[in-house]
Order: sequence, then structure tokens, then C-alpha cells
Amino acid sequence: MRAMFKPKVPQKEIKYEELRIYTDEELRNPTDEEMKNFKIKHDIPLLEQLESGPWPSFVADLKVEAWRRRKLADDRMMIPRDVVEDLLGQVELSFVHGETHWKHGGIVGVIGYGGGVIGRYSDLPDKFPGIAHFHTIRVNQPASKFYKTDFLRAICDLWEFRGSGIMNLHGSTGDLIFLGTTTEQLEPIFQEMAHHLSQDLGGSGSNLRTPECCVGRARCEYACYDTQDVCYELTMHFQDELHRPAFPYKFKFKFSGCPNDCVASVARADLSVIGIWRDKIRIDQDAVRAYIKGDLIPNAGAHRGRDWGKFDIQKEVIDLCPTKCMRLEGEELYIDDENCVRCMHCINVMPRALRPGTDTGACVMVGGKAPILEGAQLSMVLVPFMKLEPPYDNLKELIEKIWEVWMEEGKNRERLGELIQRMGLWRFLDAIGLPPAPQMVWAPRANPYIFWKEEDVPGGFKRDINDYRSRHAR
Repeated sequence: MRAMFKPKVPQKEIKYEELRIYTDEELRNPTDEEMKNFKIKHDIPLLEQLESGPWPSFVADLKVEAWRRRKLADDRMMIPRDVVEDLLGQVELSFVHGETHWKHGGIVGVIGYGGGVIGRYSDLPDKFPGIAHFHTIRVNQPASKFYKTDFLRAICDLWEFRGSGIMNLHGSTGDLIFLGTTTEQLEPIFQEMAHHLSQDLGGSGSNLRTPECCVGRARCEYACYDTQDVCYELTMHFQDELHRPAFPYKFKFKFSGCPNDCVASVARADLSVIGIWRDKIRIDQDAVRAYIKGDLIPNAGAHRGRDWGKFDIQKEVIDLCPTKCMRLEGEELYIDDENCVRCMHCINVMPRALRPGTDTGACVMVGGKAPILEGAQLSMVLVPFMKLEPPYDNLKELIEKIWEVWMEEGKNRERLGELIQRMGLWRFLDAIGLPPAPQMVWAPRANPYIFWKEEDVPGGFKRDINDYRSRHAR
């Protein structure tokens, strides 16, 4: 039986000066003159066109990294010096051929883990030996992506030493991404991260992907629950599912503190936890009048870069309400909260006048994903309102019921949303033991989702037409 709740692990204080590998001189950026005279070993005319545009170019950044690796001593790098230059050469060739030159030649990882490392190999190792192995490592990002500079500098030094020095902050799942290292360096990288940086790998493959959350109550007044605490607890609780692939396909948690959904969970997560309230929106009528008179700037000043004219509450707030649940009487605003769908538009426009209610919790949604087998899907409501308090057993139990059905019924590479689409929401609800709710229905005549069972209908489904006519004679 998995332990239901554990206290947080004390945060280790990372001190860069104790962990640093490189000197300031070794890490310095080149001057414009030095870059002007620098030439990588491959001709890359197509890639260099990307440097001519108005936007920052990854080509220019990679050239800087290639220059730096040229300057490092042989014992200051654990993978080939030419890794970045060979990468640029292969990408150029991919542009010429109109096809990628990466291949997945086998499974690689670290001891005890089945995920976190994505094996990648060049299919032209003789031509580009520096990237014969070019594995990607996913690193579990801290909640809300709050970093200390000492940690970032230490982890960058580690990757410069044992990898290509190329990183991606952040991948679409949220992880800190290490791009490009050899098989021999995977275990040393993991051991150094775990023992010196208190850092774990993220998820990859058919498992739970790295849970991700918005800034929540750390910086946002709209957060209806503690996104960071829930994200941390579920990350620690579901370690086996995160590191040992056993699912039909990937599964993503994402936690947003309010319906603004700043981590885009509804579009990307198999299970979205959206902060919500079930009482009335709080209204400060004095602030409403101040907005109407122009004493307060709408949208918290976010749109002040252009002259939009005088604020019109009828046009910019009331008429844009999706359920038309707002009205203005004189200079007082009234909201029919029974019909409010918590879209956040009015609150975003007039944050000084309107605030979420105080009876807060979360709406749990399922099925969001990017296009894989059946096209993109947005999440659908599963639990309209759930209180979220430590140790979050109600959410954990719901997740485990969902996984039990998905692992039993799901096909290979079938996301949860595709399973629900295939079997029907009403069958899925029955399988996880959850009663249907009106919030699950978007268009009642098109997708009712709620069906009667024969045992719930007096007399069952079988009918005698003569008996019916005798009771309904004209």
C-alpha cells in the first residue's frame, strides 16, 4: 500500500561556488570581433539565413556555444568537442534533404528508471561523429519554475561538462530539457543531479509525465487552491508511475489556480485541475463606479500602450459575458451567479472591483491532448467542484480509479481522451463509479452523455404497445 502523505523533503541549499566547474574566463561570451572571425567546420548557408531575420536565432546561439567549446581544454569536456558543430551540420543537411537524420536505435536510461531519457542517434555517425549519440534528458522542474541563480549556474556547468551545453527551458510538458549527450554520461549526470543538486528526472514514455503548475498562491491573487502544494504532493506520491512506464501512453497532470489556466492545461493535459469557486463573485461597487468614471484603469493597465478611448463597461464587460448573466442598474453591477460560468473575463478587466468567491476548490477535467491519433481535444468536465485540502486523498483516489479503467481498456498509444471518445463518457463514468453531472453536458440535444439504465426505469425497456395504447387512448 502506497504511503498516502509524506512531509516535504527539506530543501537543500545549493551553493554555486562549491559546485562550479568552470572559471569566469572559460564561460565568457565572445566579442563581436571574435564571432565575426569564427567559422564552424561545416558550411551551413541555409541555417545562416535564419540569422538575418529580426528575431533572435538559435543558430547564432549555437555558434557561440561552438566557439566556447573550441576554447575549452580537452579535460574540460566529457563528450566530443565538435558536438555543436556537427549538430549544425546535420540540421543543414536535413534542410537540404527535406527529412530528418535522427533515428531511435534503442532504449537508454539510468538504473532503476524506465523514463526520463529519450534515446537519440544520428543516422550519419561517420559524417557527424560528434552527435553519433545525442540523448535528451528531462529534468523535473521545480513547482511554478521558481529557480535560484546558484542552482541554474550549477546545472548549466554540469551540462557543459557532461553534455552539449544546449538546454531548453522549458519543454511543453514543463521539464528543463538537456539536449545532447552520450550513453556513457547518462548515469554520471543522474548521480550528480541527485546527490549534489537534489534534482530528479522528469517523465518520458508511456508513464506519468512531469506534473506542472502555475505560480498559484505564491504570486497570484486569483488562485483558488495551493497549486504548488498539490503539484509537489502528487509528484512525490506517484513516483512509480512517473519513473516506470506501465500505461497505454503518456498521462499529464497540470494544475491551474484559476480558470485563466496559465499552464494551458485544458488544451494539453489528460487531467486538468482548475481552481474554481462555488459561491458568489465578490463585488466592490465603489470600485465599479471608479472604473465607469475612469478613475481606475481597466485590465490593470495591461492595455495602456494604445489609446483605446474611454472605458465602456457595457461594451467591454457586460456584452461580452458568455451567459449574459450581468446587468448594470445606474452605476451598480449585478451578477446572476447561478448562470456564471467562471470565465474570468469580468474579473480580468476590473480586478479592483471583482474577485473570485471565498468558497474555493477545483474543477477536475479530463481528456485534453494535442493531435496524435484522433486529433486535438480539449478537456471535458469530470468533477464540477472538489475541495482540495492536504493530503488530497479525494483527488488521488479519483486518479487511481481513472488509471485502473484506462490501463484495462486503453489501446496502445491511446490517450485518455481518445478512450473516453471511443467508449463514451457515460460508460467511462459508470466504470469509475462517478455519477453524471449537468456540467458535463455542453449541447444537450447533441451530446447528452447521460443515459438511463434498464434497472433505473420502472418496468424496464420492454414495452407492450397494446398496454400503452389502452392507457393513452384518444
